[in-house]
Amino acid sequence: MLRTLSIRDFVIVDTIELEFSSGFTVFTGETGAGKSILIDALSLALGGRGDASMVREGASKADITADFAVTEAASAWLAANEFAVEEGGALLRRVIDNAGRTKAYINGVAATAAQLRELGDLLVDIHGQHAHQSLLKADAQRALLDNYAALDGAESGVDVAAQLKSVGTAYRAWRALAKQLQEYEANAANLAYERERLEWQVAELDKLAPKADEWQDVSLEHSRLSHAASLMEGAQETLAVLSESDDHPVVSQLSSLQQKLGKLAAIDTELLPTAELIESARIQLQEAVYALNNYLDKVELDPDRLRQVDARLEALHSASRKFRVQPEELPQEHAKLSAKLSQLADASDLDGLRKQEEKLKAAYMGEARQLSAMREKAVHRLGIAVTAAMQELNMTGGVFAIGLHPCEPSAHGVEQVEFLVAGHAGVSPRPLAKVASGGELARISLAISVITSHATTVPTLIFDEVDSGIGGGVAEVVGRLLKRLGQARQVLCVTHLPQVASQANQHFQVAKGLTDSGKTASRINVLDQRARVEEVARMLGGLEITATTRKHAQELLAL
Repeated sequence: MLRTLSIRDFVIVDTIELEFSSGFTVFTGETGAGKSILIDALSLALGGRGDASMVREGASKADITADFAVTEAASAWLAANEFAVEEGGALLRRVIDNAGRTKAYINGVAATAAQLRELGDLLVDIHGQHAHQSLLKADAQRALLDNYAALDGAESGVDVAAQLKSVGTAYRAWRALAKQLQEYEANAANLAYERERLEWQVAELDKLAPKADEWQDVSLEHSRLSHAASLMEGAQETLAVLSESDDHPVVSQLSSLQQKLGKLAAIDTELLPTAELIESARIQLQEAVYALNNYLDKVELDPDRLRQVDARLEALHSASRKFRVQPEELPQEHAKLSAKLSQLADASDLDGLRKQEEKLKAAYMGEARQLSAMREKAVHRLGIAVTAAMQELNMTGGVFAIGLHPCEPSAHGVEQVEFLVAGHAGVSPRPLAKVASGGELARISLAISVITSHATTVPTLIFDEVDSGIGGGVAEVVGRLLKRLGQARQVLCVTHLPQVASQANQHFQVAKGLTDSGKTASRINVLDQRARVEEVARMLGGLEITATTRKHAQELLAL
């Protein structure tokens, strides 16, 4: 349930703080006062699109915060996305600056607009003022039926949403392979040439057989072999100076010095650390002597091996130029070309491709048939429910039906959804777009909205002038429907009908006026009983409110 809504510097709103209760709440006011702006502001807080034009003129940013009491589903979403639940609620905030940049927050933690939308879908369902117009579009009719089927199926454990996703996935897999098959059949010659080219390249690299890290290893070995003479000469010279020269080798000298200092340290212990350092140096040099001897045992002049390594180095370098990659990248290039050749070989198997395409098509058709069965059940139940609601909305004898007509396979299934209506008894249902007047269309749209809202678990429902095109006694029925819906959900409604406004549990009046700085701004007031009489009378009588219109307003409110 929506508990509070705070709006700052949004369009023509400077500052508004609203508190909401459960039940049925209406917003009324003159045309252009800013009633629908409230819905737009809430939509922005729920992750809707925003731009710089939404910031009030002269302000640096617009700031909208909506506080909701959360349901079990919303609490689970918050926990799964690591947003703490504060005081049993969710605080959704959206800020947009005058450059069009937006920021989003959930319970004070930075979030994305997509996360606001995900959470918002669990908290609020908005029925826009142009909903009845969208009913004329085939896509909207299909989406509405599928939404109802998903809500209706949830009660019996049928996951229609998952089935819709499966159908879309199966369709895309099938069509992707069908496209590949079509491309192969149209470009068989080009594919054959490409396959020949890849076979030659892979054969070249198969023969070379480059290994991971081979370029670095071969380069190091080549450097060592080509400088073997210099390496041996330097090692031997160092070894001679340290231990093998006839003229006082360094290790021998250090050994002699250590012995002398050792004797002197017996007389003066202050020389003992120095003697130990010299002994340590002698040991280290002796270790170096052992290492140099081992090195000289291994290093040798090997012209044959040098020629082999030189040839391998040249082969790798030549291949890198030919394939236009770095030498160390040859193994990856080999793997990439081999994979492409394998894919092309699979693709060139025309019979195999056709069998695979038939298999994917059969899988899609199986998923689509399951979806069709789910729609058939929803068609029957929705038709009965909307027909019953039409009787309440002064369309006595009218019938609402839904046709499922076979069509070309698509990501949405194998049938086209068409809404059919008969406005009077004894008339066969015909396509909605051809027979429904504006008023009938609005009433049917409202009936569908109310019925589908009964099925949803979303706690807050918003109706933005969905009663457009309705009047008289029908308007009173609409008010009763919304009030009845408000017994199980929180219902917010922007309306211009006094018959609807009079049945609300809570009534807000939206008015437009001038601020101290002379700028236009919207104001919203919660109306008490006396003020409600005046507002309903205004809605009934226009600019001039008479005693008769006030009496009529009192009667409506009393009912």
